[in-house]
Amino acid sequence: MAIKALARGTAKSEIARLLGVTEGTVRYHVARMKTGAVDGRSRQPFKAEALREAIEHWRSQQTSVALNLAALHEWLCVEHGYDGSLRSIERFWKSAYPAPALRARRRVETPAGAQAQVDWAHFPGVLIGNVPIDLLALHMVLSWSRKEAIVWSTAKDMLSWLSCHSACFTRLGGVAATVRIDNEKTAIAHGAGAWGTINATYRRYGLMMRFHIDACAPRQPQAKGKVERRVRDQRMALEPYGRSFSDLSDLQSWTDARLEALSQQRRCPATGTSVSEAWRDEAQRLTPVPATLPEPFDAVATRSVGVDGLVAFEGRQYSVPFRFVGQQVEIRGTATSVQILKACETIAVHPRKTDSRLVIDQAHYDGPSTDRVKAPPPLGRMGARIQELASTPVAQRSIDLYAALAEVAR
Repeated sequence: MAIKALARGTAKSEIARLLGVTEGTVRYHVARMKTGAVDGRSRQPFKAEALREAIEHWRSQQTSVALNLAALHEWLCVEHGYDGSLRSIERFWKSAYPAPALRARRRVETPAGAQAQVDWAHFPGVLIGNVPIDLLALHMVLSWSRKEAIVWSTAKDMLSWLSCHSACFTRLGGVAATVRIDNEKTAIAHGAGAWGTINATYRRYGLMMRFHIDACAPRQPQAKGKVERRVRDQRMALEPYGRSFSDLSDLQSWTDARLEALSQQRRCPATGTSVSEAWRDEAQRLTPVPATLPEPFDAVATRSVGVDGLVAFEGRQYSVPFRFVGQQVEIRGTATSVQILKACETIAVHPRKTDSRLVIDQAHYDGPSTDRVKAPPPLGRMGARIQELASTPVAQRSIDLYAALAEVAR
């Protein structure tokens, strides 16, 4: 093969010198190649052929995808007295078990506005206020125009996952029809890929923002290659090391400015224009970002309102306006509050994770009856006085309040 490669336009004497053989040897082999002669050794049976059944038995016992032929050679020598070389085993294996046919991959360019890809990148020891802090960067890339948004975070929990999504959508000027994600626990609760179970909180967020969640198959980074490429690019063109930022907003401003400059330099493969120009066309095909973005939440549930106007959530009971008795409502747990919604409208807000197990707003029981629900009886004089007394701090309660309460009790 070396002679065949060198024979094109190279003198035979030069070939002989390079290979360390005589010029006559070169002429001999060149002449055989011209006549199409075949090396007789290629027609001889493999030495390992006599142990084909033993080799097949060994092959059937292997559970690993990557087979170790050195282990097979050692096994044959010990168990069957094989005296051939490892190279002889490799030649037999290549003939008896040829490599499977290559499967071509289909390259697809998604239409404008159809897909965004999302992934996390880790950056330990970024200097914020001259203090090294471990940060994460959420990357979101529009597949068609390659327009990119990066939002920094100190955590990787559900609240950070959703808030970074909202910030990326805002920077990209809209929401793509599908968002391709990795199998993060904040996105896929169980399983992986198309057969995984989407986290209920993330599913609800997707419905609110009007995008479809598309999870990649496990161990298939090429399925979201555009964002993988941008994560790699960030480590070369947008790495935050080598400088100190006053705070996280300073780092975010620097990142946004760098991305804007890069979008004008990079080219969009689909159009041949700059990424910035292609993005202006794609932005018209994105779903508009809601005027009021939902507050990030890390828990969501659907509950029926009891006859007493209460719903259960996280081991506590919260009141809602009585007109929703018997109806299904959605409950979201944000960083500081519990939001109760009906038809995407907030109907009650309470503080979250209080010491009290019963959180009631008496205003939820006031108002006129509806066609479906009669209003509860109003508080009597005693009840009203008790509520007034309860709402006044102990240090500010006068003796007159207690006297009035005793008067009502007569």
